[in-house]
Amino acid sequence: MHKKEIAIIGSGPAALIAASKLATFHNVTIYEKNTSIGNKFLVAGKGGFNLTNSLEGIELANKYSPKDFMLNAILSFDSIKLRNWLNELGIPTFVGTSGRVFPEKGIKPAEVLNKIKKNLLENNVLIKCNSQFVGFNNFNGIEIDFKGEIKSVSAEIYIFALGGASWSVTGSDGKWTKHFEQIGIKIIPFESSNCGINLDWNEKIELHFGKPLKNIAVSVNGNTLKGEAVITNYGLEGNVIYPLIPKIREQLKVDKNVEIFIDFKPNNSKEELLEKLNLHKSASNYGEILNLNRTQMAIIKSLLTKEEYLSQSKFVDKIKNLGIKVNSLRNIEESISTVGGIDTEELNPDFSLKKFNNIYTIGEMVNWDAPTGGFLLQGSFSMGNYVAKNILELEN
Repeated sequence: MHKKEIAIIGSGPAALIAASKLATFHNVTIYEKNTSIGNKFLVAGKGGFNLTNSLEGIELANKYSPKDFMLNAILSFDSIKLRNWLNELGIPTFVGTSGRVFPEKGIKPAEVLNKIKKNLLENNVLIKCNSQFVGFNNFNGIEIDFKGEIKSVSAEIYIFALGGASWSVTGSDGKWTKHFEQIGIKIIPFESSNCGINLDWNEKIELHFGKPLKNIAVSVNGNTLKGEAVITNYGLEGNVIYPLIPKIREQLKVDKNVEIFIDFKPNNSKEELLEKLNLHKSASNYGEILNLNRTQMAIIKSLLTKEEYLSQSKFVDKIKNLGIKVNSLRNIEESISTVGGIDTEELNPDFSLKKFNNIYTIGEMVNWDAPTGGFLLQGSFSMGNYVAKNILELEN
């Protein structure tokens, strides 16, 4: 097999696994603009290092959109294969709550990254930090800024994993888009995903900022999820909100009057709740009767009229379906992930560009989406593995 020169630009999870899989057979160099690799990888670990999700095969693939675009990559390298790969590197994992998969207790994010880096170095991957991609040149190569000195870099294959536009402090600032537009690649503007929503709270809710709303259901345009949200000074965030963001984002584009509907008692029917209230005449202790805490009651009271509050039937209707207007999504910088970037129509099924089939783009720089819960990292790992697999198969 002819050893190809492969340049990987960026060092997130998609880049790291691609380098690991290719290094045995080809000469691989990683170019990273920061002083060290894997910065966003480490940021992902700050809230609990959720590496993947225990869903497998088609169940896992169903979490991604566009589904057809990600399908082959996910099926080729699902959560089982990712966990096996990590285990081979000395990173055993376990399944935690909600199917989320973590490194075994005591293994910190930096240790995970160091084990991956050790694997790369043992396989002779060259890692060049302080090396920023600044454009394409006329000789079918790329321009890299090495600490102020711009040089042309040539390779037979280029794999770009430059990230989306969230968490710019890690290097994912989306500034690379102009360079791809200059070579005729369609870029879709970045938008927030897996983020909070901006609401107008009554001033009385200030006392409850930072408190959770547990065991609720939230609906948007007929899509309902159960889970937990956190009240913030701007609105709501949390695991029941993030998966609904695509629907909210879609609706905000066509109608500014978007509402979410909260069911504070998703495990009880209206009839059951009314039956409990009918045993009491006073409205003063609704919260106690229906086991609604002070935080829940504060939100309910702030959004109900006096008539609605005093009417048992109307009160129950509202706590089962309380509408709150959504003003907007939180900004990109605060978002866990983004959508947008390279239009999937620009890519072949193996993630190479249709216009330049020796250039591959993977990870969050491409316009795909997934919820939190391990699916974002899994998607990037799957894309990196799939590109490596296809490059290796070109030799056969």
